[in-house]
Amino acid sequence: MKKIYLLLAASLLLGGCTEFDEDINRTTNSPSNASGMQLLANAMLALPGLGSSPQGEFMAQYLAETQYPTASLYPNGGTSFYSLYQGPLMNIEEVLNSKTLSATQGPVVNQVAVAKILKAYYFWHITDRWGDVPYSDALRGNAAYSPTYDTQESIYNSLFILLKEANDQIVLVGGAVTNDVIYNGDMAKWKKLANTIRMLMALRLSKVNPTKGNTEFNAAIADGIMTSNADSFIYRHLNDANNQSYWYAQVVGSSREWWALTKTLVDVMKPVADPRLVVYGQPARTSGEYIGLPIGTTTNMPNTNSYSLMGPAIYAQNAPIYLVTYAQALFAKAEAAKLGWITGGDAEAKTNYDLAIQNSVLQWTGNTTGVAAFLAKPEVQYNAATALQQIGTQRWIHLFMHGYEGWAEWRRTGYPNNFTTSGGNNVPTRQMYPSDEVFLNGLNYNAAVQRLNGGDTLYGKVWWDKD
Repeated sequence: MKKIYLLLAASLLLGGCTEFDEDINRTTNSPSNASGMQLLANAMLALPGLGSSPQGEFMAQYLAETQYPTASLYPNGGTSFYSLYQGPLMNIEEVLNSKTLSATQGPVVNQVAVAKILKAYYFWHITDRWGDVPYSDALRGNAAYSPTYDTQESIYNSLFILLKEANDQIVLVGGAVTNDVIYNGDMAKWKKLANTIRMLMALRLSKVNPTKGNTEFNAAIADGIMTSNADSFIYRHLNDANNQSYWYAQVVGSSREWWALTKTLVDVMKPVADPRLVVYGQPARTSGEYIGLPIGTTTNMPNTNSYSLMGPAIYAQNAPIYLVTYAQALFAKAEAAKLGWITGGDAEAKTNYDLAIQNSVLQWTGNTTGVAAFLAKPEVQYNAATALQQIGTQRWIHLFMHGYEGWAEWRRTGYPNNFTTSGGNNVPTRQMYPSDEVFLNGLNYNAAVQRLNGGDTLYGKVWWDKD
């Protein structure tokens, strides 16, 4: 937003001047030579930031701070969303508005479909963190310097339509696109991704509008969702300093042992010998046991030797970022069956629950060794009486290191139910708007705050968050 205002000031100052090269007076909001798939590849390069965030891990209580515990005490204050608009979303919007996309990079309809899917995914992420945000008025450059805030409900409805459009327009035969760093041009996988995102979004409506959620959920399944781990939406880092994991740069590059697994997480996984725990973390060096650190610990500063730090696979240079996965889709189907959204009842719910855990373990460990024994444990074995709690808890475990998504599901379901206060502060239910919005876009900001249940605080409620 600051950048937009600076551009406005510059245009006013330079208006009417004839002594400069004309390129100086050209707005950078409308580049003259845009390559569609290059712009989209650039937007894809920003995807790791949605998962590689200490703040997200604190919100979902996956990681606790060892060095600066006040960072995990849920401090009051705004969180900026400007970089998401000014970076990936601006690139995506340029593709959607371009009249000169080249078919040499793949069918134009497929380039546009990929842009729609990415736009939907980014906006889903944004609105679930902040609530009402600029959408229909956003990314318009010179046409809207002070964008209105759309309601989260209207954003969801728009994204359902956008994803459906993407699914319907994708050409599969001869449809490969270039510069695709996610699926290497495989449009069948982009199609499955669009429908899986739509299905997961639909489940977010389970308490606020189950009728709409049910309809969208089943329509997404009918259009074709993910069918294996090979379909998962994954950003793969490289063993290269130019494209390496954020956590590698922190833990290895900067020698920072600043994060340990939380007691919240270890207390759920350790008693049942969860096979994913050996990947998620390391045994504490002093005891050789898995020991979680209570989040927000400020007294008797924790000795990093006494707690389980992140596992080497989690902070490897080429560690992947799991954004939307097949196991998520299976957990969603398990919950939908239990809710009666799809047929089959508890039998269908159990089938999908078991498959979700199996594919989660396969995703994280590379094999399914020990899964049968794990599923047979009384605490894990599907139980019709506690099914929603089991599904919610196992989904949360699966979403490890995708903190914002794990936090969103915890807000919606309340599971797992062992989240703790951090330094006396409850887990936030949303993030506060950027503080600059009060000055840069005050009228629209104030209108959004008035609609927000609980105001612009960490404990306001987004639209779908109903008790």
